[in-house]
Amino acid sequence: MTDHSPADSADGIDYIAVEESERFRTLKRTQRSFIFPLAAFFLIWYFVYVLLGAFATDFMAQRVWGDITVGLLLGLGQFVTTFAITMGYVAFANRKLDPIATEIREELEKAQGHA
Repeated sequence: MTDHSPADSADGIDYIAVEESERFRTLKRTQRSFIFPLAAFFLIWYFVYVLLGAFATDFMAQRVWGDITVGLLLGLGQFVTTFAITMGYVAFANRKLDPIATEIREELEKAQGHA
């Protein structure tokens, strides 16, 4: 398999060649290496919370301070985790994904201008 330029097609941009290019595959691999582990972590964390709420009601009802319970803190932790993962992904995308995606987009725009 050769690494074609998107402008190689006589009819315009060869999007299949772009998708099969090493740069695009690297972009997707880098994205997946961040998304899949964090998605797995969050789903496990979420289901542990749900299972604790369903089967460990005494534990979840323990008061930590005043009317604040372990369940309430873990529930708020779900929101904190969601925001932390989102901020982490944005920083990761800005640093690792966006430069590669920008290169690919600029190359496609340049090829489209010549088509």
